[in-house]
Amino acid sequence: MEFFRKVTLKTTEQHIQKSLTLRNLSEISTEIFNLNEPNDQVANIGGIWGEFTLIRSEIRGGIRFALLECPNALCWTITAGFPPDAESVIIHLTINQQKRNQDFVEEIEEFLEDMSACLTRFFKG
Repeated sequence: MEFFRKVTLKTTEQHIQKSLTLRNLSEISTEIFNLNEPNDQVANIGGIWGEFTLIRSEIRGGIRFALLECPNALCWTITAGFPPDAESVIIHLTINQQKRNQDFVEEIEEFLEDMSACLTRFFKG
């Protein structure tokens, strides 16, 4: 399944990559948090779905986060500068299932809404 959020913000790939780190997860979402001191690419996190290893990778347009032990292979990207709306930040979240129960889908939707609000505050603040 795929989920998208468009956040109307003007920023750049470089700013996303420099600003959104594993050390400042609270700027990205209030629903995930570090369990110990992360390094630049790996963090042990807790959150709405339990405890996972979260990895961060720089990609074209921004960054990708992935939950390594997640049975749904949940990952998301935060990117900017691409058509059709190069003036916005796009959050793209995927899982390896074509269908999921409604409760899980609602949790994903809430996670994305929270992340959209956090990114808006972070980049506009």
